[in-house]
Amino acid sequence: MTEDDLIYLKKWFSDYTKSFYSSNEEYQRNIMLKVEHTRHVCRNIIDIGRDLSLKENEMILAETVALFHDIGRFPQYAKYKTFKDAVSVNHGLLGAKTLIQEKILGNLLPWEQELITLAVKFHSTLAVPTTVEERTKFFIKLIRDADKLDVYRVFIEFYKSPDDQKASATAHGMPDTPGYSERMLESIKNKKIAPYSEVRNLNDFKLMKLSWVYDLNFRGTCKLLQERGYVNSLAEVLPQTDEIINVIKNIREFISERVHNVEKV
Repeated sequence: MTEDDLIYLKKWFSDYTKSFYSSNEEYQRNIMLKVEHTRHVCRNIIDIGRDLSLKENEMILAETVALFHDIGRFPQYAKYKTFKDAVSVNHGLLGAKTLIQEKILGNLLPWEQELITLAVKFHSTLAVPTTVEERTKFFIKLIRDADKLDVYRVFIEFYKSPDDQKASATAHGMPDTPGYSERMLESIKNKKIAPYSEVRNLNDFKLMKLSWVYDLNFRGTCKLLQERGYVNSLAEVLPQTDEIINVIKNIREFISERVHNVEKV
């Protein structure tokens, strides 16, 4: 891939996403949420890539993966009016299908096309698939980190925004009720990703997002997470119980250990 290839793909992405624009304020707010998210994820993947000292061609490929990682969100929302995969469609799989149907990657080398398509397909799965080859697996890990990092920003802004400015699809329709699931806390205590299937309300949703720190792949991601204060911001909008305070403390310590580790992965 070359820089010219990326410029062309960015123009295509802009034209494609504009085809989903609407005069309906709520609809447009949700579409723009994903446009802005994509821009931030592209910046994140560049920052993480620099920390890893990636070569120029690797950086271009990484940014292309970031550019298209959520391309399936646009037809998903247009058809189902939700970003909740469980009640609509797997947006990673839809994104991969969209890239193939649109033939937008046709000018790239076959291995580049396959890598980008697989990274889009698997960026949101519970775990990185073991069946893909190592180079592809590396880029899947990159996009998963860059994506998670910006999802923290998206949700923090959502929780702190006035109701009339919130993108309605952000919280997947979860009720803002008191309390939280003990099973969510147990997962975090065991340094595991809290399962989406156990999410019952917004507090559970926040805890699930916090559990993602245990799925981050690169030191650079943890550094950015720490520098931006995302864990602290999420902690502020959770119930201040002793067990949650203790869980947050453990998460902060885990991130600090990752940041000060000499290994970049």
